[in-house]
Amino acid sequence: MKTTCNLRTRRAILALAAGLAILPLGASAADAQLLNVSYDVARELYKEINPAFIADYKKTSGETVSINMSHGGSSKQARSVADGLEASVVTMNQANDIDMLAERGVVSPDWAKKFPHNAAPFYSTMIFLVRKGNPKQIKNWDDLAKPGVKVVIPNPKTAGNGRYTYLAAWGATIKKGGTEAQARELVTRIFKNVPVLDGGGRAATTTFTQRDIGDALVTFESEVQMVRTEFGDNFEVVYPPVSILAESPVAVVDKVVDKRGLRKQATAYLNFLYSEAGQTIGAKHFLRPRSEAVAKKFAANYKPISLFTVDEVFGGWKKAQKTHFDDGGEFDKIYQAK
Repeated sequence: MKTTCNLRTRRAILALAAGLAILPLGASAADAQLLNVSYDVARELYKEINPAFIADYKKTSGETVSINMSHGGSSKQARSVADGLEASVVTMNQANDIDMLAERGVVSPDWAKKFPHNAAPFYSTMIFLVRKGNPKQIKNWDDLAKPGVKVVIPNPKTAGNGRYTYLAAWGATIKKGGTEAQARELVTRIFKNVPVLDGGGRAATTTFTQRDIGDALVTFESEVQMVRTEFGDNFEVVYPPVSILAESPVAVVDKVVDKRGLRKQATAYLNFLYSEAGQTIGAKHFLRPRSEAVAKKFAANYKPISLFTVDEVFGGWKKAQKTHFDDGGEFDKIYQAK
């Protein structure tokens, strides 16, 4: 045992001295290693996607590939990639984060045209998770703004689902004929009811389910299955009449894959998300698939809901970002007034 440990120690020292990364268990120097930088609540999805892709790629190409993951708030993750984290691919929960990487020259300017459906293999929406019995009778966005209701929402400055939640509440007001002033007033009252702004969606889920804070958690529809699996029937799901279309866009990080010779593997990885196998795994995790056949097979997972897009209500992600989430924007004004 002592000899084995010494050998491992010497190997680690030599690898570090040579400036080399120590390979994962089972990997060889010839294996292609991808890094997928992803959003916070996609952990369980890629735990199932990755081994399925690795097996499929080995079968079809004869090559071995390994995949490492990094998870966190979507916008925070994107900034890490922009600052030098060498992701092979990014799998985010909003287009705005990848647009920022395109502006930095990290991904292709036309990244959304590289894969079907604007490079978004799955989509979801924002719904409410409430305590069993729904004691506060929360049914719509207006209910989240009532006095005495505590709402758990992650920070829109760092988390994609926090941003989607903000836009969903604002847009739902507009869609029912309300004015911008009325939308601002509703969102202001909702965020006054937020006891803590977590950095990412999974942290917000932990705050609600384990720390027992809040009467409602606003989260992705796809997050609900994880909560049910881990915590049983202590919560109920509430679908508001109107919510936002929340797409999960993906992109190859050109700057990294070309430097490392990984374009073929990275592209195959993202294409796998559109395959029947990839779409089926997504549907099992309550993401809404693009495949009509898979969607039909898993129709019981999805309750009908009226969805609007960011383009439709806000004029696109770039405009929404500048107006609402840039420093000094609407969210800063709303939260500072809290």
